[in-house]
Amino acid sequence: MNALPLLLIGLATFAGGYVLYSKFLGNRVYKLDAAFKTPAHELRDGVDYVPTNKFVLWGHHFTSVAGAAPIVGPAVAVIWGWLPAFLWVTIGTVFFAGMHDLGALWASARNKGRSMGSLSDRYIGRRGANLFLVVIFLLLLMVIAAFAVVIKNLLISTPSAVIPAWGAVLVALLVGQAVYRYRIGLGLVTVLGVAALYGLILLGNAVPVELPDPILGMSPATFWIVALFAYAGIASMLPVWVLLQPRDYINGVQLFVGLGILFLSVLLSAPTIVAPAINNAVPAGTPDLVPLLFVTIACGAISGFHGMVSSGTTSKQLDKETDARFVGYFGAIGEGMLALGAIIAVTAGYRTLADWEAVYSAFGEGGVGAFVEGGGALINGGLGLSASLSSTVLATMAILFAATTMDTGVRLLRFVVQEAGDVARVRINTGVGTLIAVAAGMALTFSQGADGAGGLRIWPLFGTSNQLLASLTLSIVAVILIRKRRNPAPALVPLVIVFTMAFWAAIVQLGNLYDARDWLLLVIDVVIIVAAVWVAVEAVIAMRRAAQEPPEVSDADVTEEKAELKE
Repeated sequence: MNALPLLLIGLATFAGGYVLYSKFLGNRVYKLDAAFKTPAHELRDGVDYVPTNKFVLWGHHFTSVAGAAPIVGPAVAVIWGWLPAFLWVTIGTVFFAGMHDLGALWASARNKGRSMGSLSDRYIGRRGANLFLVVIFLLLLMVIAAFAVVIKNLLISTPSAVIPAWGAVLVALLVGQAVYRYRIGLGLVTVLGVAALYGLILLGNAVPVELPDPILGMSPATFWIVALFAYAGIASMLPVWVLLQPRDYINGVQLFVGLGILFLSVLLSAPTIVAPAINNAVPAGTPDLVPLLFVTIACGAISGFHGMVSSGTTSKQLDKETDARFVGYFGAIGEGMLALGAIIAVTAGYRTLADWEAVYSAFGEGGVGAFVEGGGALINGGLGLSASLSSTVLATMAILFAATTMDTGVRLLRFVVQEAGDVARVRINTGVGTLIAVAAGMALTFSQGADGAGGLRIWPLFGTSNQLLASLTLSIVAVILIRKRRNPAPALVPLVIVFTMAFWAAIVQLGNLYDARDWLLLVIDVVIIVAAVWVAVEAVIAMRRAAQEPPEVSDADVTEEKAELKE
């Protein structure tokens, strides 16, 4: 099959979802109000609460939620065939991820920028909130540790990406100063910033950087991990306008340009998808398609991590509530496009079925390496760029996605640590909270050696815990909608499907871990399952209670009702 129809159908589905479904959600379900005073204005502090241009905020949100996961998940899941992965990515993005991300952003903005963990206390109850924090902490720990390892591996395997990856930090600092201090127009800054990034890519391709072994008494792998955590810790404490916002915005634009290059290559070369639509000859040991597909592809269809970003950093920067549709829903669309690109790259980027099968020889194979290799081949064939430059472009794209997610993850983990301190009635300031977050991440990463192998130690649990967290976030959104007497069906339908698949996968995984005698992961998996089930039960009780209580009416709701009456 030719890859071109797959690309066009996917993009058309995403466009239709944004134009039609997100408008329905914004107008009829969430009833977004431009006059509502967002937390960015009400609690403005110049550090975390900063009213932000919606395009800049979209850049932060999109690159923070994307990371490497929407590449890794689809690039692994195509082992079952490209069709199941394609359907889950497109349908999941439009009806699941968009609803979830927009809903979490709206719920947080309506509650002074509080995180999902904090909102669970208000809408579900104290017991549920405490268990919710446990799941969130484990998930964020997995993300920052695993992404540090992913970035380290790419910096070592693709030395031409070192200069653009680190040079992007300097570009972001300059962009922040230009926009916020010197008030230079965003359009001009965007053009110059993206040009600078691609100039760095050309420089990096010409001057690859391979570290000596040892360096400062450490191996290159250890050095890169230490450097990444040091960067993430510092970045997480800086005011968002200094580095977080401009870095994520300019990266977001650059990454969309990168996706454009990949998609244009597909349009020009119309490559053949060599992988089967349904793979009936999966390698031995490959788990069943259902339910594993729905947790293997998390980011790119629906992801609980998105709710943490929406309610952790994005809601504190929302200028107008109506911006939430573009930032939240279109942010999910952006990630869906990345997942679509990953599917095409790893199924049409190989010459023959035998070449593809050689890569996908066992479940778990593929990933970022297959994306860079396959996508590089597509760009080389479509635009004629050299193989090395094509690989540099895609490796840099993957690193920048993962790095923005990592530094946002450290900031979010700091918030969780501080919330846990509030529960224990111990005040934890920003510096101490960041130190705890970084120390926990590094401890996990180095738990199995100086090469950082421990960073992937609990990653196998990411898919199930991430999807369980997504369902718990949707349960909070559903409770709020019920209390406001709004239609909860758009939240309840994906909630039931995602929770069912994630819980089923967690039980399957529990059996596999027992057979493998992996007692550490088995205990963690049990903790996650118990916490998720407990919170789910509490959520059902909260929904029933919300349906029986008088409707929750705020001043903003009164304003909305008056506007509807005028219409």
